[in-house]
Amino acid sequence: MQDSHEVWPYPRPDSPPLLSPDQAEHTLDVWLVPKFSMLTLFCMLEPLRVANRFGRDLFAWRLRSADGEGVVASNGVCIEVDGELAAVPDAAHLMVVSSYEAEAEVTARDRAVLRRVAAHGGWLGGLDTAPFILARAGVLEGYRVALHWESVPAFRREFPQLRVSGERYESDGLRQTGAGGTTGIDMMLDRIARDYGPALADAVGRQLVHHRHEASDEDERQVRYAGLPRSVVRSLATMEANLAQALPIPEICRMAGQSQRQLTRLFLAHFGETPKGCYLGMRLDRAQRLLAGSHCRVTEAAMASGFQHLAHFSRAYRARFSETPRDTAARGPG
Repeated sequence: MQDSHEVWPYPRPDSPPLLSPDQAEHTLDVWLVPKFSMLTLFCMLEPLRVANRFGRDLFAWRLRSADGEGVVASNGVCIEVDGELAAVPDAAHLMVVSSYEAEAEVTARDRAVLRRVAAHGGWLGGLDTAPFILARAGVLEGYRVALHWESVPAFRREFPQLRVSGERYESDGLRQTGAGGTTGIDMMLDRIARDYGPALADAVGRQLVHHRHEASDEDERQVRYAGLPRSVVRSLATMEANLAQALPIPEICRMAGQSQRQLTRLFLAHFGETPKGCYLGMRLDRAQRLLAGSHCRVTEAAMASGFQHLAHFSRAYRARFSETPRDTAARGPG
């Protein structure tokens, strides 16, 4: 018999609308190479779509082809695109999706686009056989590379200077590569975890009925919530998805399908603090990461962490970290 608490009353009960880049916090450009794997494409996009159901407009995507025309996948289905590859912004987040005959229709002009994005500090990724395309463009030097196991021997022969990983995917700074297929789900869950926290990534994985795989070097970063009640995990995911626009605790309770009294009892039992206190700590921790790891100003860090009043932010920050936000900002990136 199904537990009544298994039903989560989402703010978007069916599916959020497809977002345009000006609506979303992050936009991923996806270059589809002819004969690409449709499974890889869908596994990559679905986690981003589901993440948008947790209360905010987080992700948008634009499909690209070399000429701006539709692209035929390896299964014979043609997918329409939003524009041509050459139109991607200089500092884009660009993922290349390919499969059979990856280089058959890739031109020097296409590779120049990849080099342009890399030169401007953009993020580049590749799935299945796409690392061949990235490597031939010269944008994988110094990065770990993961690709489909069938392609590893040929890749090692052609690029002996590159570090080929045995993992299903690799997230290495401004590059992310992977084996394709269902690995796309784990790659995007990894991205969600990096940007918004592991609770949100775990919640998205649950909606996709997908057990999340972790790379071997991520144990410390990827905090697991398997032993927590589902309503607590849902609450944490909602909090992490809404750090910049703090939600009222009653709204978080509604989205978690739990009364505020019961949720408070659960948080006190598992964390020793109330949902409000936990949420405040998450927001302050984000502010500290911004101040310590970038050249972000105190006012910008406060706004990015959901604080509307600088005095309140400064008091709460000092109480948690025993120093002012300005003290942290003064030290800057280490």
